[in-house]
Amino acid sequence: MNPIDQVSVDSAQGAATTGATEAHTPQWSWVPIRSLGPRHHDRIVAHLLSLEESDRYLRFGYPATDAQIARYVDTLDFDQDEVFGVFNRRLELIAMAHLAHPNAPADPKRGAMAEFGVSVIRKARGRGFGARLFEHSVLHARNRGVQTLFIHALSENTAMLKIARNAGATVERDGSESDAWLRLPPDTFVSHVEEMMGEQAAEFDYQIKRHASQVQRILDTISEVKAHISKSHHIAGE
Repeated sequence: MNPIDQVSVDSAQGAATTGATEAHTPQWSWVPIRSLGPRHHDRIVAHLLSLEESDRYLRFGYPATDAQIARYVDTLDFDQDEVFGVFNRRLELIAMAHLAHPNAPADPKRGAMAEFGVSVIRKARGRGFGARLFEHSVLHARNRGVQTLFIHALSENTAMLKIARNAGATVERDGSESDAWLRLPPDTFVSHVEEMMGEQAAEFDYQIKRHASQVQRILDTISEVKAHISKSHHIAGE
């Protein structure tokens, strides 16, 4: 499915890694997803630090401290791995996915693998961001020769495991932890075009938001100056 077309999103998939109760979402939506790099370091840190303790527990498998989150971001290898994000109108990073490629040789049975992890801030839940980031990562991975997408999650992270199951993944539970394995189809010309068009559309969307944010800052500055001048005139007239 072309990502610039409007797509149906199951509202039950939007909680991503958090396991939060889903709100009703519109039936149709398109989510602009951008690739992130080293220049987004501070935004990634801010996004992960905004996660509540319970959400950090589900995302990392333990209640990560601020220092541990900072170290995690510092170790991101943007040359080997891929990081994707969703920005709101204020250019806040509200959802993020990490597609990690292990250095180990390909598994004889599962082939080349990549591991998927995702986080969505609480106020942005119920919009299908987790599911869309998963779909985007699947497309990106298969276009780079990945044969199996792997997810390691806590068994209580039902939202993440549901996204995996809905995509056709095999989920294996081992007590408090679960592993999900999704076999990916090979890439095609259509899949590469689909990814390219999605990236271009997301970049266009980001630049529009960036321009709007700059204009708003200018308008806010003008408003503050006018208010200051008006206040000065009022004081002078007393």
